[in-house]
Amino acid sequence: MTEDPVDRIVEQWRRERPDLDATPMGVFGRIYRIARLMGDRMEAVYGRYGIGRGEFDVLASLRRAGEPYTLSPKAMTATLMLTSGGMTGRLDRLERAGLVTRTPDPDDRRALRVALTARGLQVIDEAVAAGLGPQHEALAALPDGDRERLTGLLRDLLAALE
Repeated sequence: MTEDPVDRIVEQWRRERPDLDATPMGVFGRIYRIARLMGDRMEAVYGRYGIGRGEFDVLASLRRAGEPYTLSPKAMTATLMLTSGGMTGRLDRLERAGLVTRTPDPDDRRALRVALTARGLQVIDEAVAAGLGPQHEALAALPDGDRERLTGLLRDLLAALE
């Protein structure tokens, strides 16, 4: 096994502060670096479709909802852990790009429904397929059993934190 920059950071802390157990830095430092590196790769892929990661998340939540690909902004805000202002900004950009529409909710005059347009459906279907490429490439570095084990370990860690 080769040493990486995170190993060097952990070792430096062990040398400078032997009273501390720096082991968690090895785990979370790598999770952070992986997320940053993959985030950059995903932004590049999504950029080819004229959207960023935030817009992708909104379009993907509508697509995963199934036909007729519509949700309330409130439902999306909760799912994506955004403020209502953050959601409004994303929806404004997506609506200007012709990827979503906002219409009055037929069941609640005070509420809106957001729906994918035909162009929005095309963009999200192409972007999600393209985005899986870099993810598959990254995971190809691990044997199948390790990928499954990593998935389970990360699921357990996330559940413990939530």
